[in-house]
Amino acid sequence: MWNKFFDAVAVVAIAFVLWKMFLAPRSFSAPGVFPAPHAIYPLLDGGTFRVADQRGRVVFLDFYASWCGPCRVELPLVERWRQSHPDADVVPIDVGEGRSVATDFARRYSLQNVALDPTSDARALFDVQGFPTIVVIDATGHIRAKWEGLNPAIGLALTNAQDRL
Repeated sequence: MWNKFFDAVAVVAIAFVLWKMFLAPRSFSAPGVFPAPHAIYPLLDGGTFRVADQRGRVVFLDFYASWCGPCRVELPLVERWRQSHPDADVVPIDVGEGRSVATDFARRYSLQNVALDPTSDARALFDVQGFPTIVVIDATGHIRAKWEGLNPAIGLALTNAQDRL
């Protein structure tokens, strides 16, 4: 009896992993369905990141927190992908933490172009329920995909989005 139960749990777990890695990253909302909010975030380097200024380009917003274990795994994967795709706009956004914490974390993980959301506005604006969360905004300024949680194949998902959008 218990063997069948554990077999069923294993099958469900494998199906979830396959869905998370290969199917979910390829699902995009119809264009124009969800307009991206006109959020503005300060950058660690002193500039300002405005979502509205990114029109004409596909943008990947990578929401994270330094205390998040899965973020520590996924952020280096996203950063490596960004380095191999210099034409891609990837913006890591530290949510709910102060500048000093975000600076230390960004330095430790060699993150570039980090934006700050110390008041956690992203939770409401982009419906960020957990970390890491990547939001894909197309060239017309519409949210086309949102991927929540750790995805070891995130590079494949990012490449697919960049190629299709």
